[in-house]
Amino acid sequence: MAGKAEARKAALREKLVQAAEIRIARDGAGALRARDLAQDAGCALGAIYNVFDDLTAIIMAVNGRTFQKLGAAVQASVAGAEAEPPTRRLILMSNAYLHFAVENTNLWRAMFDLKMTADGPVPDWYLAALEGLFANIARPVAELFPDKSAEEAGLTVRALFSSVHGIVLLGLERRISGVPPEQIEQMIAQVLGRIGPR
Repeated sequence: MAGKAEARKAALREKLVQAAEIRIARDGAGALRARDLAQDAGCALGAIYNVFDDLTAIIMAVNGRTFQKLGAAVQASVAGAEAEPPTRRLILMSNAYLHFAVENTNLWRAMFDLKMTADGPVPDWYLAALEGLFANIARPVAELFPDKSAEEAGLTVRALFSSVHGIVLLGLERRISGVPPEQIEQMIAQVLGRIGPR
């Protein structure tokens, strides 16, 4: 009996995450409402809170899936490019990141708009998805800077990610300090092309 109840709970959880993913992709995370999700999943409003603590937990689940898709897109961008110089591979991955953000803007934004800190209750699977993304960047960084300590290399990985993320974010928001979307790739190449030991 307990097995059937757990299976029903897991099925409802999956339905809710799928419904939330569709709504976030279309309208953004800020427009997500429990009543709409209950209708989409065909369940009572209260049933949502039997499988999730709150809407933030549902957004986190969607974000976990988005991180995995983003990681796969970034990894695919350098598949077969092992012979390319590490800087070129960083540029390829950054362009894949840009294209993912352009094609999935609301889902991509939801990953960073959610208010949380590394000191807060961040699920292990969420951190693992983020670390998977960073691991792709870490490989060419290790080739470029073989003498860096693990801590220094990790900081470089995060600095590169933050730089590319900032360029993409400002470009997509068309902020005054950003550039038009068609120039974002060029801007990324200019920044990453200068990376390496001096």
